[in-house]
Amino acid sequence: MNLTNYNKNEEFFVDLQRCIGCKACEMACAECETNGQESMIHVNYVEREVTIQTTVQVCMHCEDPVCANVCPADAISQDEFGVVHTANTERCIGCSNCVMACPFGVPKKMEEYDLMMKCTMCYDRTSVGKKPMCATVCPSGALFYGTREQIEEMRPNSTPVNSFVFGKERVNTKVNIMMPKGSSELRIF
Repeated sequence: MNLTNYNKNEEFFVDLQRCIGCKACEMACAECETNGQESMIHVNYVEREVTIQTTVQVCMHCEDPVCANVCPADAISQDEFGVVHTANTERCIGCSNCVMACPFGVPKKMEEYDLMMKCTMCYDRTSVGKKPMCATVCPSGALFYGTREQIEEMRPNSTPVNSFVFGKERVNTKVNIMMPKGSSELRIF
């Protein structure tokens, strides 16, 4: 793959306060030819009966991906750019270890394929200088792919956070969640 156009300074940012639940990201993701017409991004309702608030669930591309660490078949890989790839179809045994281990609940076992699938940050696009499909169609700007400087200029009252604490475990990610100005990490208990 030609990596001459890959911009190492571009990052993925998710601003959950801006998600309007339109699911354009899901439709765009399903159109990506590498996903087999399956969406690898998911829009979820927080508490549908009391609020219209939605959340976007996308692979966080952890620096030390637990999904890859628990894979007994060595089917999940991470490249030099920090992208954690979906399971290699020739190696995946469909055990679901990755599904159970991910602190963000991202990998999904696709029963019809007996294979784990997840977001690869549209590696086929980002590796040649294009933006991920979901970020190109998001009408509210909840999903953004660009430089840290661009997002800081666009959202001066927010801070990109890519460090998460689950109990005593710290997980650093390639994907950023936009939080109130001054936040440095997100604690999840």
